[in-house]
Amino acid sequence: MPVQAAWSWGWRLVVGRMLPVALLFGKPFDGGKRMDHGGPQDQQQHPAEQQQPYHPQHPAMMRLYEVQKEVSTLGPQVCTFSGLQNDREYKRMERELTQLLLQVDQVDTEGKLELQGARKRAAQEVEGLLRYLEENASHPSRLAIEELSNAARELVDERVVAPQRTGGVAEINDELVDALQELILRLTQIKTEGRVPLRKARYRALTRLCAVQDVLESRTPQQTLSLPLSGDTHEAVNRINQVMVKVSMARSQLVALLMGLSGRDSCAHLSRILTELQVELDALDVSGNLAIRNYRKQVVEEINGLLKHLDLEGEGDDTRRYDLAQNNSIREIEAVRAHVSHLREGVLRHCLMGDLSFRPKAELQSLLTHLDQVDTAKNPCIREARRRAVVEVQAVITFLDLREALVCRQPGPEEHPSHGAVWRVLGSLSDLQAQVLGFDGKRADKSYMMLEELLTKQLLTLDAVDPQGDASTKMARKQAVKFAQNILNYLDMKTDEWEY
Repeated sequence: MPVQAAWSWGWRLVVGRMLPVALLFGKPFDGGKRMDHGGPQDQQQHPAEQQQPYHPQHPAMMRLYEVQKEVSTLGPQVCTFSGLQNDREYKRMERELTQLLLQVDQVDTEGKLELQGARKRAAQEVEGLLRYLEENASHPSRLAIEELSNAARELVDERVVAPQRTGGVAEINDELVDALQELILRLTQIKTEGRVPLRKARYRALTRLCAVQDVLESRTPQQTLSLPLSGDTHEAVNRINQVMVKVSMARSQLVALLMGLSGRDSCAHLSRILTELQVELDALDVSGNLAIRNYRKQVVEEINGLLKHLDLEGEGDDTRRYDLAQNNSIREIEAVRAHVSHLREGVLRHCLMGDLSFRPKAELQSLLTHLDQVDTAKNPCIREARRRAVVEVQAVITFLDLREALVCRQPGPEEHPSHGAVWRVLGSLSDLQAQVLGFDGKRADKSYMMLEELLTKQLLTLDAVDPQGDASTKMARKQAVKFAQNILNYLDMKTDEWEY
């Protein structure tokens, strides 16, 4: 029987006629899982439901089929909506779903069990959509994304947009760029639980913030150039100088657009302005003057740098953009992580047997080189995935280095007592690091809390070591403290359940 899927939750229409009411509404809404797995699932019918269908013209059937069509349209919109509860689109979908629920409730089943079951399943489907819509829009991770976006918006408005709006000069420095980088890092660490709307919201926030960071970083060196040129140099210079002023204004408008600080302009409008400036520059006659040609080329390159960020209005609508499981760079990183895991298991196994001959440091260093060559395409999530893989490799290398240092250590009779105390702590830290490297649990596990407590005690022990003015002890204690903190950070990273 040729079956056409109206939508991937199980809505089905038979070509040329309607299905029985018992098949009209299948399983209740499952949060889009059936959609994510690429199609409708086979549904097992209860024997009680295998009854003769009502006539397609039955009023209850006709109304339920009308609801089916409307829900098949709203369903995909709900499953990809990434906004908040105060958004206009959210209120529209909530209103339409509520109206559908009321319409389903008003269907007269005439006391027939089959019609009652179909109406119940229809109500469950609509209620599931409403619940899914509300859960994502009010999810703690979605609110965290919005909070960080607002923090970035306030920062950029205060330091860049507001000064230029009032005729002042934007304050662009390393401090601003570092502050934006910190917000980007915090965004990448927000958990989405695999939910499409949350992944989409995080991706859209990251792309805009990274674009702003790129615009500001590309502008920083421009502030040190001795431009524009004097108008006396060439008749075309005045025109180029005028374009350069407009480009500077466009940069400010672009930053405002990306951060949602401009209510009037649009990316399309700004793109038209910049394209017109390019055409104006191309029409200038600067033949025979190398300095003027280079000046025009620089301004054109600056315009191109702005134009590449103006395609973000539809960014994030394609799931391939924010679902990175099939990304080639992520696959490379995951392959390296699998290799590191294999080497780590081998190192721990040999250490447990007291065999220190297995030292794959060269292989680990080659993995670091491989990770350094992975193309992140300026995607902050890929950068974070690479950073975490680098930390995993470095953790094994530092473990091997400390083990070797402990074995080779030969304290002399003149060694300062405090220096020996630091080395004893390092010995304990090496044993704890072996346990951390092999840990594969969660933060709620007792073993995690035990490791965290033992590492903290070692930090307190180091803090109690009195160097008594010995320079080498001071340096050793400082390095040991850093080493212990790195182990704690690595343990924290292993259990934070981060995702792409």
